[in-house]
Amino acid sequence: MKTVIIEDEYLTAQSLQELLQEVDPSIEVLAILQSVEESVEWFSLNPPPDLAFFDIHLADGTSFSIFEKKAVSCPVIFTTAYDEYALKAFEVKSIDYLLKPIERKMLERALAKFREFTSKRQIDPNLISELMASMKESKERSKSNFLIPHKDKLIPLSINKIAFIYSENKITSIHTFDGDKKHLDASLDSLYNQLDADNFFRANRQYIIARKAIKDMSLWFGNKLSVKLSVEVPEKVIIPKARVSEFKEWFTMWGARITKSETRRILSEVRVSYPFYSAICNACLQERFLTVQRYIFFK
Repeated sequence: MKTVIIEDEYLTAQSLQELLQEVDPSIEVLAILQSVEESVEWFSLNPPPDLAFFDIHLADGTSFSIFEKKAVSCPVIFTTAYDEYALKAFEVKSIDYLLKPIERKMLERALAKFREFTSKRQIDPNLISELMASMKESKERSKSNFLIPHKDKLIPLSINKIAFIYSENKITSIHTFDGDKKHLDASLDSLYNQLDADNFFRANRQYIIARKAIKDMSLWFGNKLSVKLSVEVPEKVIIPKARVSEFKEWFTMWGARITKSETRRILSEVRVSYPFYSAICNACLQERFLTVQRYIFFK
């Protein structure tokens, strides 16, 4: 079996590669790709692998944008820190999500589903409705508080008080509107996946910023965007060129949703274009339907 790993953390990608070869020595990893741009180029120049592992959050955007830029004709298993409850529909269905840190048992299960999927070549018709329902329920269950360790206590911190979250040298700190600063032993990815995507944006590798903390924006070198917050920050907040359009959509289209009829039309087109892994494409599009900032889809 020939595979490709798309993961912007190289050590994580190496760990997955080693685990794959432990589980099945016949698996060959053709490439480790670290960005949307690199992935689109690779799929444009090479024949498709048997299977691809896609991390969702990459340095220059989400891996869902790869599907928009290049027709990927192989099945996909996503690797992510996304809320397990939101993706429960995939736990007993064809292609899977692997939640980080990836365990051998979960990888073996996902590969077994892949083999079953490729042998049957069919999609459970109940998948879309089940996935939509579970993701909507998860959306409604976004955290309202973080619990901050302090000596022998856990102090609740309301999400509404957070202006931004900052990471430097693997140390993550939460900064509030009143100037308070709290340290939390968690990655930006894991914290971001617990927040309401309508109100928080993953600006870059160092920042998650709150919508209501944004004061103004200005153009920056290299077609980047500089965002000024209403509170002091340790360093300038820069939106990378690859994410400027996504940021503008998020900021201007707050609360927007495409209609159900439009969603059905899009899904019907996807089934024609991507029949082999229709379930994965449905998941991508439905997540756009339910969470504006991350994967919103307008046609």
